[in-house]
Amino acid sequence: MTQPERNLLGQWFEQVWNQGRREAVAELLSSGSVIHEGSLDVHGPEGFYPFFDRIHGSFSAIHVRMEDILEDGDKVCVRWSFTGQHTGDGLGMAPTGKTVSTTGISIVRVADGRLAEGWQNWDMLGMLQQIEGVQKSATYIGA
Repeated sequence: MTQPERNLLGQWFEQVWNQGRREAVAELLSSGSVIHEGSLDVHGPEGFYPFFDRIHGSFSAIHVRMEDILEDGDKVCVRWSFTGQHTGDGLGMAPTGKTVSTTGISIVRVADGRLAEGWQNWDMLGMLQQIEGVQKSATYIGA
């Protein structure tokens, strides 16, 4: 993988999330891309825009930080953290003004200088619990 390809995820998090540049989605994500999140597959920039709009319609002061980066061949894995202030109703709930944080892992395949395929897992439940003020359970496997 070349240095410009390595930098794509950094550009993605900085431009799409931290700067909120909606046009960066089409600049960095290939038109034939597929993003897998759970049982949902999102195709191309047009399929990704509703998610972008929902998150930016829910949070201000978004900051995503890449914590760890691993690469293997044409794939890059990033462990990331997110903070934002819940100031909009994009999640279907009234804004609370609360600052929330969550973490996730994204694995992305790079092809022809663009993000071509991605697998995403993040702690959405933990984020919603922070917004709604629900206490997390302290019961974990092995605890």
